[in-house]
Amino acid sequence: MCGISGVYKFNNSGTVSDRELSGMRDTLVHRGPDGGANYVSPDKKIGLSQRRLAIIDLSKEAACPMGNEDGTVWITYNGEIYNFKPLREELIKKGHKMKTHGDTEVILHGYEEWGEEIAKKLNGMFAFVIWDENKKLFFAARDHLGIKPFYYAVQNGTFYFGSELKAILAHPAFRKELNETAFSQYLTYSSVPAPLTMFEDIKKLPAAHCLTVRKGQIEIKEFWNPLTESSLRYGANPLTESDYLEKVKDILKDSIKSQMISDVPFGCFLSGGIDSSTNAALMTEALGHPVETFSAGSHHEKYNEFTYSRKMAEFLGAKSHEVAVDENDLLKFLEKYPYHADDLNGDYICFPMYYLSELTRKNGVIVVQIGEGSDEIFAGYSTYLLANKLYERWWRHLRRLPEWMRKGIYGLSNLAPSHKLDFQKEYLRRLSAGQEPFWGLAVAFSDHQKERMLTPQFKSRVPLSVGYEPVKKHYADVASVTPGADFLTKMTYLEIKHRLPELLLARADRMTMAHSVEGRVPFLDRRLVELTLSIPTSIKFKDNEPKYVLKKAMEGTLPAEIIRRPKQGFSTPMNEWLRMDFPIGREILGRIGRSGLKERGLLDYDYVNSFVATDRHEDNGHIFRLWNLVSLSLWYDRWFS
Repeated sequence: MCGISGVYKFNNSGTVSDRELSGMRDTLVHRGPDGGANYVSPDKKIGLSQRRLAIIDLSKEAACPMGNEDGTVWITYNGEIYNFKPLREELIKKGHKMKTHGDTEVILHGYEEWGEEIAKKLNGMFAFVIWDENKKLFFAARDHLGIKPFYYAVQNGTFYFGSELKAILAHPAFRKELNETAFSQYLTYSSVPAPLTMFEDIKKLPAAHCLTVRKGQIEIKEFWNPLTESSLRYGANPLTESDYLEKVKDILKDSIKSQMISDVPFGCFLSGGIDSSTNAALMTEALGHPVETFSAGSHHEKYNEFTYSRKMAEFLGAKSHEVAVDENDLLKFLEKYPYHADDLNGDYICFPMYYLSELTRKNGVIVVQIGEGSDEIFAGYSTYLLANKLYERWWRHLRRLPEWMRKGIYGLSNLAPSHKLDFQKEYLRRLSAGQEPFWGLAVAFSDHQKERMLTPQFKSRVPLSVGYEPVKKHYADVASVTPGADFLTKMTYLEIKHRLPELLLARADRMTMAHSVEGRVPFLDRRLVELTLSIPTSIKFKDNEPKYVLKKAMEGTLPAEIIRRPKQGFSTPMNEWLRMDFPIGREILGRIGRSGLKERGLLDYDYVNSFVATDRHEDNGHIFRLWNLVSLSLWYDRWFS
């Protein structure tokens, strides 16, 4: 796990210096405290850098940038490849000489052997860049699910890249500006969907995509699609329920075991929910002794998960560590948050995860397994069940109504007071516009609300319709790849391609790497994703039970109390803290009105202030939207004011 960065100067844009590379590279020292190095090509047109977090093969020979035997192919790389050993053996049989025992060299020689097809052969998390001197080819790839980030930009004939945006922003020649389309999309999703970022000209490579630069021409293409692969593997031979349960557990066991490969201490995050408990139990089984666990909670009893995490740790006999966070920790966190979340992330779970990662590193553990992705692939939220019922019972019929009738119904709903029935009005608006009802589980401000929140001047430049564009694209992809897909499959695909990489995995990457900890996500083994996409809705929601398949598969391995406990996830007292009648609430929410963003003329602060003043602290959706605005304000002040 590392931080990578670099530049490619094509056309007549000058040459690369070691000094500019080091300036970019060392913004990422938190991603790689174990060393840093640069490579500059003989013609000084290519510069590759890496900050190293040594995990597998701790020798200096395994560091990046790494070249092949004759120095014609070079790589800089961030991630871990879990199937690198069989690939290594295959490459050795084909005549390749290996000087290290790590995975970096496998990608390097794999590129020599298979060219750009190497990305398809890897099972793991990765973002890497390869420079082929003979072909004058720049090649980059981001892993199948977007676990690892990759950002790039082009300005004035220079191609920049980095694991975080701050590496690109640190280059003295790069000029930053706010991307207003991304700004609008952030208000919708609390993150910016790929390929955009909040900075004009800086983009992120979407998950499962590779990028090539030849003679200054950029080409981007998808190398893996979960629906396509699922259909090819399971479409003609659907499994029975018992077969699915057996295969899910087999792949999970193998994924968790393979992701334990490490030359440094490892453990797992443990909340006491079924996802983290599955990690802990199967890691313990593979080790033959209890795994070390790390749990976060709060001093506020209502939002404390220690009861279940302690029960699971006791069940396993694990050595457990705990951190309880309070409002003082939150204030300290807010000072650091916008720096680490330079790709703006409006999920307040970043807060406990930051301190949980700090606890992990302080105890000498550098690699942890986490449960991200399980809810998305196993349909673990009751909201999925409700959204599926809404579509099947009502939406698919109502969308057949004439356009004038759908728009008329929406028009009538607007006769209600502006602050009433926002939820219902938004769904009627989507129906009237011929849009899909489900936009993902991280929607903050609806277009109905943004109509009032954004200034007329801003809306004249950036139409509200940009919010729907990412969702529209992914639904169109499903229709193209699997025309007969049911609605749960469409929702799952949207979450895998949209919310998962750019919100959930981004928060995990940023908060763990802030403390030089590598987070691994065994539920997002590509084999498991392909398998779960083939499971029929009737099995995934059997007996109206979210996450039925995983719960059933883990019977006999986990205590029944853990399997059947109500879903909670990371929890904090944000509902108590983000209130104007609470001192910390006034301090935090006051930053919205004091932000330099106010001078940009993008938001109607009369609406914003009335929204902030509204007392709806028991409404999780309202708190999520407040945090969206807090994060945006802090981020803007860090990077623009």
